[in-house]
Amino acid sequence: MSRVDLVVPDLGNFHDVPIVDVLVKVGDTIEVDAPLVTLETDKASMDVPATAAGRIAEVLLKRGDKVSKGSVIARVEANSQADVPASEAATAAAPDKSAGGAAAPAAKPTPAPTPPAAPSPPAAKPESEGDTVRMPMPNLARPPQGQVDFNRSTQLLVLGSGPGGYTAAFRAADLGMQVMLVERWPMLGGVCLNVGCIPSKALLHAAKVIEDAEEMGSRGIAFGAPEIDLAKLRGWKETVVKKLTGGLRTLAKQRKVEVVQGVGRFVSANVLEVMSNSGSERIRFEQCIIAAGSEAIRLPGLPDDPRIMDSTDALELPEFSGGLLVIGGGIIGLEMACVYDALGSRVSVVELTPQLMPGCDPDLVRPLERRIRSRYEQILLGTRVARVEALPEGIRVTFEGEKAPAPQVFGRVLVAVGRSPNGKLIGAEAAGINVSDRGFIPVDRQRRTNVPNIFAIGDISEPPMLAHKAMHEAKVAAEVAAGERRAFDVRAIPSVAYTDPEVAWAGLTEIEAKAKGIAIEKGTFPWAANGRSLSLGRDEGMTKLLFDRESRRLLGAGIVGTNAGELISELALAIENGCDAADIGLTVHPHPTLSETVAGAADAVEGTLTDLYIPKRK
Repeated sequence: MSRVDLVVPDLGNFHDVPIVDVLVKVGDTIEVDAPLVTLETDKASMDVPATAAGRIAEVLLKRGDKVSKGSVIARVEANSQADVPASEAATAAAPDKSAGGAAAPAAKPTPAPTPPAAPSPPAAKPESEGDTVRMPMPNLARPPQGQVDFNRSTQLLVLGSGPGGYTAAFRAADLGMQVMLVERWPMLGGVCLNVGCIPSKALLHAAKVIEDAEEMGSRGIAFGAPEIDLAKLRGWKETVVKKLTGGLRTLAKQRKVEVVQGVGRFVSANVLEVMSNSGSERIRFEQCIIAAGSEAIRLPGLPDDPRIMDSTDALELPEFSGGLLVIGGGIIGLEMACVYDALGSRVSVVELTPQLMPGCDPDLVRPLERRIRSRYEQILLGTRVARVEALPEGIRVTFEGEKAPAPQVFGRVLVAVGRSPNGKLIGAEAAGINVSDRGFIPVDRQRRTNVPNIFAIGDISEPPMLAHKAMHEAKVAAEVAAGERRAFDVRAIPSVAYTDPEVAWAGLTEIEAKAKGIAIEKGTFPWAANGRSLSLGRDEGMTKLLFDRESRRLLGAGIVGTNAGELISELALAIENGCDAADIGLTVHPHPTLSETVAGAADAVEGTLTDLYIPKRK
């Protein structure tokens, strides 16, 4: 075992570059190309990769130190000669043991076969100077690999055509790249457009119309019980989906993006095999963006019975008698519960944790919980599903927990306990791509994986699993692949539950602030004091803003109420721009609108609120 110095490589014209983060510590076991430190110049930031594998024996630098070419970052105890950087290994051949155990004379090393040239990232464009990036580092070529046969080639291959995938493909094509888009299903759009975000929102709109009509009965306008034609409702939902997916086909054709249908798996760091009903082919790529998404988690031990559904099955609106049990009180489960409740089903929800929508601040969830408790058969919190049995008369479910009821029989069961990334389903190991135990593919701020020419975005890269996050990551990855200096650097990613009422939040939550010890000042505005909310007959909402106690800048926001998902974007923008309470409160909001509640919450912090009486603190 030998000690190897890990040094700063040639930084071009840069000298005395400050270290902004040290990413390793003594005792860590690292691989070649693992990031050691992050440097930041006035042009960009970059991670310095390790040139040898082994255990970190010494770390010689700390945050704030300045380095130049040749500065020693750390020393590593290399496991074998193979772990020593090529520059050192070339100075002497490793001694060989003969059959009798004697060391053979040192031999002149035989040059390794020259591997195919790794594609170099295009030169960064000068007009984008100043953005934060991980700059291309020299000598990142991987050990020589055998040639892999292929049928055709492309400059950029995008694996998956969901919101992240099609955005990446279209943006790269707009930047002049030759792009192939590989999708396993006949229609573009992935889970979101085909069996997720879009069809569910269409059904949620239908549910809202039914509920609004019902509520108007007590206000002098009665429509009578709705006549629901499920076949026609399904057909309308499908027309919405087809308009969008058909539009994607047109956009791909207009941009000359070649669409390849089939299941893709890596066979090397530059070749993807695509298998379809007509056979298989291998496509060589210079760069690749993985946008292969996630799959619904299926609970172990469940019987194989069509009456046990996932969210895709639930969107087909099967006809059944008996109640519906939704296992999982997160966003997906609660949205589908809203649909089935409005359509006349007796809905029950069971959630393992003590509150609905885990991770969201409890005060935002409470108005939703109050409303649905008055409509649903039961909501079981802190309760575990212990057993599920398929019987002729229905699905029998046994519960466990302090307040668990006796076993019950349901007509249908919807399992909505989250999603799992597809990182382990794409042959990533053949390309040398690191994948976590949970199936996520780690990436840097450019969305680059540990393999320099391969990027990962969306659900498969890191939480949160949200389509709008994937689309923004997609533009970053495509622009970096095309030579732009870009990085994914956001302060807030909004989350929205399209329930009734809607719940939306962005940035820091109160739960996170407490856990991290962040001192905040909170401003809230109850919708019962808002004219527009009262005119809609829905005054249960609330708007909440969280400000840094010292700087008074907005750190986080949450809204519960009608159209909360449409209102949260103003606050995400305010967080991104570092707005303080005065910036928000002094912005003129139209009257009467729900958006006035945003200004009201800011005024509550500023002490200028007139729509409510808040006694001054003594």
